Amino acid sequence: MSWQRWQTAMEQALYAPDSGFYRRPEGPVGHFRTSVHASPHYAGAVARLLREVDRELGRPEVITLVDVGAGRGELLTGVLAAVGGLDDRGDLGGRLRPVAVEVAERPAGVPAEVEWTDRVPTGFAGLLFANEWLDNVPLDIAEVDEDGVLRLVEVTPAGEERLAAPVAGADAEWAARWWPAEEPGARVELGRSRDAAWRGAVAGLERGLAVAVDYAHTRADRPLFGTLAGFRAGREVEPVPDGSCDVTAHVALDSAAAPGLHSLWTTQRAALRALGVDGGRPPLELASTDPVAYLRALGGAGESAELTDPAGLGGFRWLTQTVRMPVPEALRGLDGWQTLPS
Repeated sequence: MSWQRWQTAMEQALYAPDSGFYRRPEGPVGHFRTSVHASPHYAGAVARLLREVDRELGRPEVITLVDVGAGRGELLTGVLAAVGGLDDRGDLGGRLRPVAVEVAERPAGVPAEVEWTDRVPTGFAGLLFANEWLDNVPLDIAEVDEDGVLRLVEVTPAGEERLAAPVAGADAEWAARWWPAEEPGARVELGRSRDAAWRGAVAGLERGLAVAVDYAHTRADRPLFGTLAGFRAGREVEPVPDGSCDVTAHVALDSAAAPGLHSLWTTQRAALRALGVDGGRPPLELASTDPVAYLRALGGAGESAELTDPAGLGGFRWLTQTVRMPVPEALRGLDGWQTLPS
């Protein structure tokens, strides 16, 4: 029986070259729906945010959109389509550099102009967008034993667990600061690996806006027993690290925020509404004057409502960090923004 720390087990289960869950041809959409899959309105909102960033940056010669954890390129494909509906299509479209960051091979059907790489580029100006990426960055898990000692949790590929050595060093310091736990049985999802991943990605941004979108929590509402979960074919399953399912955990976004930058966070519901995604029903008069347009608008309203539902996708948290630029105009003064503590 092979015992491993959870970070090692997750790395192999999700990203092993021959057997990792995220190496599968069907990609994430074969197992669960994200905001990108739920509606083209999501890509449209990202396109509008990109336009705001471009304006704040003074319309640089090249404006780069980096999608971290790009899946099968759905978001970038959607943004490229949405750019066609923007007023400044010729300007933005002619300067846009779309970059997909993903460990899987480039799938068929991705627009030719999309760069496909397994590393975040460096020295670019634009928008860094990570939708449900950090929750799949492998991390270690710890649990408080009966004596009140926080110990690392080890796991087998079959999902069996045991408590191992006490948490020490940098992980102990992280837990004491960001996720203190004393009650026996309490679990801590040690976020240093995610902090490093996000800060490494943001470091590539020379000027612009970095956005991380995920189910998340802060020091004020850490879950007592953690959030580790598994998903397969649209259903929640036991988080078994054998490559058969997605293994994920919510993100301590307040810890991950890169230090020294202007940092805000809010809900997806608030952010998308600020970017023009409104789940309100179209006026009934439209049904009489233009039934086809009414039905189209009604369908769009339903999709927007799903994206902004506080009990569902609207409950995602958005962390935004600006690098050498002001907060985009559409997001200034937005209700629900909170400044993250340093």
